[in-house]
Amino acid sequence: MGVLDGKVALVTGASKGIGAGIAKGLAAAGASVVVNYGSSKEDANRVVSVIAEQGGKAFAAQGDVSKSGDVKRLFAEVVREFGGLDVLVNNAGVYSFGRLESVRETEFHRQYNTNVLGTLLATQEAVKLFGEKGGSIINIGTAGTHNPGPAMVLYLSTKGSIDIITQVLAKELGPKKIRVNSINPGGTETEGAHALGVIGSDFEKHLISQTPLGRFGQPEDIAPVAVFLSSEASRWITGEILLASGGMR
Repeated sequence: MGVLDGKVALVTGASKGIGAGIAKGLAAAGASVVVNYGSSKEDANRVVSVIAEQGGKAFAAQGDVSKSGDVKRLFAEVVREFGGLDVLVNNAGVYSFGRLESVRETEFHRQYNTNVLGTLLATQEAVKLFGEKGGSIINIGTAGTHNPGPAMVLYLSTKGSIDIITQVLAKELGPKKIRVNSINPGGTETEGAHALGVIGSDFEKHLISQTPLGRFGQPEDIAPVAVFLSSEASRWITGEILLASGGMR
């Protein structure tokens, strides 16, 4: 028996990285999982295949969380496939790094539309599906908001918004039995981190030097935290920002 048997979970941006790790972890704990993706259908199907091979239940569903029409369609697919929803993980996010002079209007809107607006749009639809039984919303922030560095003003400002959204909505949605928490990872080895050249760089070495547990994180380090926040074991926890960072802060 898994701690999430009978639960339905939607993980946005789950075709790669932390989202894929969380989707696999929730499925291993017994949840039926919707693996959302924006453009990487092949990667999303690969996550679904891994879950199926391990005896879990999942399906991939396309949707750009920054577009309200896509979000509504995505949640309609969740209902058609699994009949309802118990857990939403707002993981979909985009990022780039640069100093103040590099900030451009187009990049501002790209990051805020996905990271902030996308979180709000998905949460709106999830609340409609939770009904009287309530549910669990898990946002994905970053430990960087607790120890901000240079050249991250745009990305970290979106994630600072996620911290505030978490705390505000925990109070607003608590009377509906909906819990809202955030997992804020530290440096984590993902496809995105490789693509940006972080892995093997001086920046990675710096992050590891600031991490008491002495290594970079893995998606598998984050997944158990999401399982806990999705389960009845966390029924008295809401409005929390949990650093899953190996002690980096």
